[in-house]
Amino acid sequence: MSITRRAVLQSVALGSVAPSLFAQGMATRNIRPQQRGKRSGLPFDAKFTDVAHQAGLTAPSIYGSIDTKKHILEAVGCGIAFFDYDHDGWLDILVLGGTRFGATPPAGAGNRLYKNNRDGTFLDVTAKSGLARPGWVSGVAVGDYNNDGLDDLFVTYYGQNVLFRNNGDGSFTDVTREAGLTLAAPQWSTGCTFVDYDRDGHLDLFISTYVDLDTGMKMPTGCDWKGVAVHCGPRGLPKGRCYLFHNDGHGRFTDVSKEAGVDRGRAYGLTAVAADFDNDGWPDIYVACDSTPSFYYRNRHDGTFAEEGLERGVALSEDGAEQAGMGLGIGDYKLDGTLGILKTHFADDTSVLYDNNGKGEFTDVTLKSGLGVETRFVCWGAGIVDLDNDGLPDLFIAAGQVYPELEKQAPLFPYKNPRIVFRNLGGGRFEELFDEAGPAIAAPHSSRGCAFGDFDNDGDVDIVIMNMNEPPSLLRNDNTGRNHWLKVQLEAVTSNRSAIGARVTARYGGRIQAQELMSQSSFLSVNDKRLHFGLGAETSASLEIRWPNGMKQTFSDVPANHLVLIREGAGIVAARKPPFTR
Repeated sequence: MSITRRAVLQSVALGSVAPSLFAQGMATRNIRPQQRGKRSGLPFDAKFTDVAHQAGLTAPSIYGSIDTKKHILEAVGCGIAFFDYDHDGWLDILVLGGTRFGATPPAGAGNRLYKNNRDGTFLDVTAKSGLARPGWVSGVAVGDYNNDGLDDLFVTYYGQNVLFRNNGDGSFTDVTREAGLTLAAPQWSTGCTFVDYDRDGHLDLFISTYVDLDTGMKMPTGCDWKGVAVHCGPRGLPKGRCYLFHNDGHGRFTDVSKEAGVDRGRAYGLTAVAADFDNDGWPDIYVACDSTPSFYYRNRHDGTFAEEGLERGVALSEDGAEQAGMGLGIGDYKLDGTLGILKTHFADDTSVLYDNNGKGEFTDVTLKSGLGVETRFVCWGAGIVDLDNDGLPDLFIAAGQVYPELEKQAPLFPYKNPRIVFRNLGGGRFEELFDEAGPAIAAPHSSRGCAFGDFDNDGDVDIVIMNMNEPPSLLRNDNTGRNHWLKVQLEAVTSNRSAIGARVTARYGGRIQAQELMSQSSFLSVNDKRLHFGLGAETSASLEIRWPNGMKQTFSDVPANHLVLIREGAGIVAARKPPFTR
């Protein structure tokens, strides 16, 4: 059902389709989903089962109306987070939730914090946590901004964002105003990431905004998609901008956006990630932007950034088209020690895979890699992560339409979609899996953010997913194989305490894989900060740690099937077998 780029551009010019993300579909590759090619027939050991209900994750994430979306604010949705808020060695879950239009938020609106009971179930501790905060929530970033050893939260909203300081007793305090993070005017903030951009040991904060929106303003009308009248997307609305706040080390932030050079462009910004893409030891920032060129901010090492998205090959599609950039998966899928990028887009277009040459110069390898077969769904959360522990990072994407009213007149475009899994075949090639990955992959939902982590501490990667107006999905990975693995947990001392920006490079069986600790990725979401390496048949790995301040440590023959805790300057201070209880 794909369409050519020329037809799309003609339709946009005539005003006959809704702006993408919603979804003129900026299709740059005229590939039909049924062109899937020959299957490899290789076994896949990761089997996913949705255990959310039995785990106690039963409250829906309220987000806009259910049957129809009349406003763009109702349709974008939000992220989700895996993080260990009480530092007991078990992943807890923050499920973001929005609201509906009206004077009073409906019952059950807002965020929910679930504590891991260590037995496969979770306890709703939202009331004590102070994190509910109903509103049009977007994204979350996790990081220890005050270096007290506790993970704090920054949450973006339409309106004013919130910095939640972790009190260490199961509760969080809103310290936004005293931290200097109150915006001069309400914004629709979306992407956010903690990043120590100047490597001074204190986490700074980057924020992207989507649309400069006043809910009382007159919205564009007359949009349709597939011949069905729908609400209009961002095009025609004022574009958002980016912010950078510098941490003074005493709990206060200063807006340095202008001085740093991140405030010059305007775009519809969504997910933001900070990582060292050009391998120079300094964190860069990449922002997935909808309907506008995506931003790549190269760190100049002097407190400033140069926006080089076009020069680096990650601003547009390979044929120069703007796309509906939404989610970002970051990882070393090619096993060459560099970080590639998976960016998700709208239906009738492919998600895009960018190959990094090691210098932060990227090539679109979507068709070459095999991803071009999938164009059916609106794609959001994403990850480059080894699902079956074979040593080759796979691709996972959460999907969901934005128009619940569409399927009544166009049944080929249901609101609820399955998940997408691409198995890594090696050599930069992937194949899409269906039944092989378990029943939870085919289950339909209108999903947005997803996060990756080992919630049951059994040595494989599980997935938690935000679903619009439904409870979240918790995809337990029941790995059936005998492949080995290694988890790395970092604790910085002179670098920022969270070790955000640290890079771990593992060598195993002739392979090399780099991973970096990030504060946000996927779609406005947060992954387990314990970096997970599948090792295949190898029973050990060598590790190189490059800390955020540039210091390096190396470790040889680290035994597989352990979680190793590495402290900056001290080395491996603990090695635990499952279930990793402290």
